[in-house]
Amino acid sequence: MRSRLLSLRSLPLLSLIMAAVFVLSTPLSASAAAAPVPDARSGTARQGKACGQFRVTGALPAPPAGMAVRQEVSVGDDCKPRLGPVRFVPASDGRRDTAADRRELRTWSAMYDCCGILMTALYTTSTWENVDSKVRDVNTTARHDWNREPWDGGWSLAGASQTGDCAGTCPGASAAAHAEFGYRGIFDLTGDWYANTHDSAVQLNGDGTASCRLDVTLRHTFIGWHWVRGCA
Repeated sequence: MRSRLLSLRSLPLLSLIMAAVFVLSTPLSASAAAAPVPDARSGTARQGKACGQFRVTGALPAPPAGMAVRQEVSVGDDCKPRLGPVRFVPASDGRRDTAADRRELRTWSAMYDCCGILMTALYTTSTWENVDSKVRDVNTTARHDWNREPWDGGWSLAGASQTGDCAGTCPGASAAAHAEFGYRGIFDLTGDWYANTHDSAVQLNGDGTASCRLDVTLRHTFIGWHWVRGCA
């Protein structure tokens, strides 16, 4: 697990949101609420602009071997999502399938503040084989990451789970991972203001095709937060 310290001069934890097949099931509030945010220079609270609860969900196609599909969505000045394009780029590790019937699919769902500091993230890796137009030997693992602050503050993992529906050889299979994060630290001492939830799901088909679905729910957001999601 990587741990990174927030700069006290960072803007009030701003960053995130995205989707390709984009569904805004819990819209971001158009009228911003006032949230107390510590002023690092004086140690007192000032009023910051919060954008309310936000939920974004959507699917990405699984890219060809050796490629990754990536998208970014940010919270605009009007508290509405700004969708970045869905891009196909070379996979960073150059990974390719080791055999015609052996597959690996990785997903990532990462939330950043306006300064590019990672707040919370969920990563999954699924491996399986395609044999005789069926899926076999499915295995999915999940990894979590979150940012900590001095004096034992920052984000923390509040809960996580995984599910899968194929234990042997199946016509197709799906696997899902869920992660919930809470925050108590420099920007909120109560622990009641921020909460991030990540959901990741992959659908594996007997013909070798696959798809990724990544959802995120934020209790509160700020202008400039951005969510990066991808599949490779």
